Amino acid sequence: MNSTLSRPPLTATNIRRVAILFAGGPAPAANAVISTAAVSFLRNNIEVLGIKYGYSRLMEYGPDHSLEEGRDYLKITHNMLKRTRNSQGIMIGTARANPGQDVSDPEHMKDPQRTAKLLTVYDALISLGVDALISIGGDDTLKTANKFLLFQQQLPEGSHRIPVVHLPKTIDNDYMGIDFTFGYFTAVEVLAGEIRNLLADAEANRSYFVAETMGRSAGWLAYGAAIAGEASLTVSVEDITGKYEASEEHRDPENGKTQIRRVMDLQEVVRRIVATMRVREEAEGKEFGVIVLAEGLAEFLPHEHIEGVPRDEHGHIAISKLNLSRLFCDLIGKEYNKQTGKSKKLTGLQLGYESRCARPQAFDVMLGSQLGVGAYRALIEKRLDGVMVSVSGQLDLNYVPFNQLVDPATLVTVVRYIEPDSDFHRLARFLETYVHD
Repeated sequence: MNSTLSRPPLTATNIRRVAILFAGGPAPAANAVISTAAVSFLRNNIEVLGIKYGYSRLMEYGPDHSLEEGRDYLKITHNMLKRTRNSQGIMIGTARANPGQDVSDPEHMKDPQRTAKLLTVYDALISLGVDALISIGGDDTLKTANKFLLFQQQLPEGSHRIPVVHLPKTIDNDYMGIDFTFGYFTAVEVLAGEIRNLLADAEANRSYFVAETMGRSAGWLAYGAAIAGEASLTVSVEDITGKYEASEEHRDPENGKTQIRRVMDLQEVVRRIVATMRVREEAEGKEFGVIVLAEGLAEFLPHEHIEGVPRDEHGHIAISKLNLSRLFCDLIGKEYNKQTGKSKKLTGLQLGYESRCARPQAFDVMLGSQLGVGAYRALIEKRLDGVMVSVSGQLDLNYVPFNQLVDPATLVTVVRYIEPDSDFHRLARFLETYVHD
């Protein structure tokens, strides 16, 4: 019987060299994931390449542009991994380059023009002698990993196949298939600290701050930061239901077709915020507070507020070009004055970037480390391909096939929202000032 202190056994494998890349926005504990994955392979005598800046350098590969060590990739060694699990930043960098952006339907896999960028990535990895790929990133990166898997299934028989395993990353925590993503709790901790600072400032000045947090699709970050930071009210996309939602007709200038958009009833949402302010003032004697808004609410603004705002290559609205918090400050101030005849100082600001490369707290290091080890165990111990590594319970590893996370017909992922009226959602309502609306 093996001792519980025995080292993990060496496993026979045909994989001799793996590549690790990180794509999309940063997240605390990124280096915990990268370094624990790397050291697991190194200890089984498997070489590890760290691909620099996501897919961007791979997509530049060509007959006249070979990949260079140091510029385009790193050979990760034991010596490079000293005390890296708790370090800040991303040791191999990141980028949002998307080689699958021209593929939006399974049929596109048969079109050489649409798959040209995927072929370039494949050829680049082959040129480096890569036998397996570990992708770390958000839902867009998961979609790219799935497209890379499908692309290889179209290759001629006998072609070298590169198994791909994906590790989920987002401080937004809106991933299907895993309860919490690494970096989420650190980001919540950082933003909660800022909210508490704002509360002290607001109380001193009898004013309000309207803080817009990251969280493009769901409200996990906004709610977590608000709960831990003792905010006065949180509003996210999950709250745009009932009387707070509306619809509008919008004519698409490109094709001339009229579309029906689901939007927020902006006036009702503003009235609800002002109701919180008035109850705090009149029933609790508090003339100050912090209102937290999830940035994803921008997608629910009526068209007049987002007309002309650009979108990125993934189709997301460029939230940085649209100051949601200041827009709400203006509307809240007018409604408060209308109802009370008084003015109130409101200051809008955006929170989020400062949390993405913060020093990771212990749980995120533990979670990230297990995901990194999970990449090794998926590829080497279990010989899996096309799976996302997940963690549940007491850091138990699970391996979720891509086809359970990505719709095979549309090649898109499903966002994991906070369930309305769930215990997590209701927690915030219990802690906020009660408004009976």
